[in-house]
Amino acid sequence: MYAITGITGQVGGAVARTLLEGGYPVRAVMRNAAKSERWAKLGCEIAVAEMTDGAALMEAFYDVDGAFILPPPEFDPQPGFPEALAVIEAVKDALHTARPRNVVCLSTIGAQATQPNLLTQRMLMEEALRKLPVPVTFLRPAWFMENFAWDVASARAKGVIASFLQPLDKPVPMIATEDVGRLAAELLRENEKRSRVVELEAARRYSPNDVAGTFAKILDHSVRAEAVPRETWASLFASQGMKNPTPRIQMLDGFNEGWIEFEGAPETIVKGVTGLETVLKGLVEAAP
Repeated sequence: MYAITGITGQVGGAVARTLLEGGYPVRAVMRNAAKSERWAKLGCEIAVAEMTDGAALMEAFYDVDGAFILPPPEFDPQPGFPEALAVIEAVKDALHTARPRNVVCLSTIGAQATQPNLLTQRMLMEEALRKLPVPVTFLRPAWFMENFAWDVASARAKGVIASFLQPLDKPVPMIATEDVGRLAAELLRENEKRSRVVELEAARRYSPNDVAGTFAKILDHSVRAEAVPRETWASLFASQGMKNPTPRIQMLDGFNEGWIEFEGAPETIVKGVTGLETVLKGLVEAAP
């Protein structure tokens, strides 16, 4: 039995589907029981637990061969990341008590960076879970290709995508969420005895210009990338409702300046099999 958190999201769903297709039993750990019907029909056992509820998580992780930990994303955290710390404490206590035989935790590229930024939340999670008496694999994927879902409407209607990734010709490590889920499922089934880091990106890197060119090919009209001026980010994010945009700006700076990168040597990075065109085509087809 494998306990999967975040199962209603793209990565968690991919993990669960991969396991189910392989004939492995899955316990869907969900915050909202109302969303359980789909997964129950697929044969999943259902466990209801908030990611801040250590007692409920402990029950969900009890007597499983592996647990997949997907911390809920917090894109506008309060200073000091109190939201992430509450999740970390609950997850740590639950895993310490339940002691699943294997744990895979979704982390991120750049989790080792010492400069404060939005991804510091994942560094804090790694630091806490490394102290557990069970082996934890920290899966650090690259920038999700699915993030470009926000650009479909503009690419289609205006022939422009606004890019915070800069310069526009700089290749960026990216990955499809389906590849993240498949690898996480493989790692859950391994009999790893020690904690480790596994890093993952696509077979090649893509620049914002590459993204625009791929949209152009799919939409069959010209699409160009346009850099959003750095000095406008704070006011733009605030106008969109963010109360604390600094961590997000710091993260984008990290990608653009190169200090958010993989920690391991290039030959150690696992390569995904899904290309950018496949993902963008799916995003375009799914868009209203």
